[in-house]
Amino acid sequence: MIFGSKEEAMINKFRKQNMASLFALCVIGILLFTACENEMKDINAIENIKAEEAVDLYKDVKIIYSDSAVVKAQLTGPEMKIYHDTTQGKNNNYEFEKGLQIIFYDATGKETQRIRSDYGIQRALQGITEFRKNVVINMADGSVIKSEEIFYDENQKIYYNSVPITMDFKDARGSMQATSFRSDTDFKNIQGENMTGFYLPSNNSQLPAFGQ
Repeated sequence: MIFGSKEEAMINKFRKQNMASLFALCVIGILLFTACENEMKDINAIENIKAEEAVDLYKDVKIIYSDSAVVKAQLTGPEMKIYHDTTQGKNNNYEFEKGLQIIFYDATGKETQRIRSDYGIQRALQGITEFRKNVVINMADGSVIKSEEIFYDENQKIYYNSVPITMDFKDARGSMQATSFRSDTDFKNIQGENMTGFYLPSNNSQLPAFGQ
């Protein structure tokens, strides 16, 4: 079929209009996709905010534990997170991702021991506090305990672990190693698995008295 100049002009105009419409639809499609993508990002951000709302974050923490106006312990740490009931799997946990230190005192206010670690978490519902990474316990007499993890059971009032531990006596009079241990809070009754080491008795005592 042969078209004249008038018909050709009309066809070209029609083609241009269709191309313009197609281009407009593509632009609209891109905008809609971008808008949906941004909306999904906003939804994810809101979900993250909601998750974060279940955690309280505190900086430069200092907590005093007392009983009948007598200070029993002091906890310090650069950061503490408190997880609430809405946080799945971490209900009522107190987490110290940047480490912590706890100093214990007797009834007269004298320091008896201090424990520090690079990470700690208190599981309030279970009554268990976990100290992990470079755990060091310093006793008032100069005795030192070192391990990569130590647990404290608040209900049974005991320390325990299942990894190697080193116990150095005061005045370099001895050193003991064990693959795991269990002890009362005053370290007067220490039970260790596969315990090895040495002890140099003093004039006052022929038996090791750790932490005293």
